[in-house]
Amino acid sequence: MSKVLLLNGSPHVHGCTAEALDEIIRVLQEEGIETELIQVGKQDIRGCVSCRSCAKTGKCVFDDLVNETAPKLEQADGLIVGSPVYYSSPNGTILSFMDRLFFSTSFSKHMKVGAAVVSCRRGGNTASFDVLNKYFTISGMPVVSSTYWNQVHGYTAEDVRKDLEGLQTMRNLARNMAFMIRAIAKEKESAGLPALEYGTFTSFPDGK
Repeated sequence: MSKVLLLNGSPHVHGCTAEALDEIIRVLQEEGIETELIQVGKQDIRGCVSCRSCAKTGKCVFDDLVNETAPKLEQADGLIVGSPVYYSSPNGTILSFMDRLFFSTSFSKHMKVGAAVVSCRRGGNTASFDVLNKYFTISGMPVVSSTYWNQVHGYTAEDVRKDLEGLQTMRNLARNMAFMIRAIAKEKESAGLPALEYGTFTSFPDGK
């Protein structure tokens, strides 16, 4: 069975971001996709210190939820990252988590599908959405779209339940993700994944 891993970057387990993710989970399960939700926002997650220990050991030097999540991401077919908007950016905890999760894991994320979901009272949503999507696009992960930007609006969870268009966007996102996972799995079985080129790393050390 295909599986999607969901990360809640909000410190509020039953808050606005959770409402959006719960709507996605319900539809994914209807589509026959297994789900697992990991609460990141309440954890004490420090940022990456660029020690590069992970290149030798295969895991982050800080042994916390990042290392617990890494094997789950490796086995998952899709990843959804949810975050509230703080000063027109994702929650600092989820950013530290994502930096370390993606930097410390050497396994291929190629063709795992990804989606970002943001919740906000009013503004900063598209900027936050853009930041989270970049983790996917640097990793060869197709980004799942919906019928609007993947966002819900509200100051409380009750407000989000009134955001009918936002919840509709979450449901369409879930269906699109299920479709993409199945389509990629079918093509992988019949023709394999797209070839990748490696080896070129341009850093302009000569200053030109």
